[in-house]
Amino acid sequence: MANQTKGFTRVIKAAGYSLKGLKAAWVNEAAFRQESVAAILAVIIALWLDISYIDRLLLISSVVLVAIVELINSAIEAVVDRVGSEYHELSGRAKDIGSAAVFITIGLALVIWATVLWQRYFAG
Repeated sequence: MANQTKGFTRVIKAAGYSLKGLKAAWVNEAAFRQESVAAILAVIIALWLDISYIDRLLLISSVVLVAIVELINSAIEAVVDRVGSEYHELSGRAKDIGSAAVFITIGLALVIWATVLWQRYFAG
């Protein structure tokens, strides 16, 4: 049986792989960099606003979710590109669906931000 890493060592190795993935996304994916900068600014704004903890959690979670979905989309694109450079309908579909997931998540974040800000600053 192969030597399997267990316990705390496995957690440390997994964290290392995760950091490696974040670095790869930062270096290779312009969309991830742009969305990360936007997320950092959004988190700063969410912390600055005079809103409830739940509203703050909603605002921050929505922009973090965009980054998470972008990472998944980037992983899909990397796998598709690894399989081959020639066009295939399924490859294109996989990339388009990943992109659609990011698009919907950005839309969700915008709706959450608009709703929270409207309720706090414009609603009677």
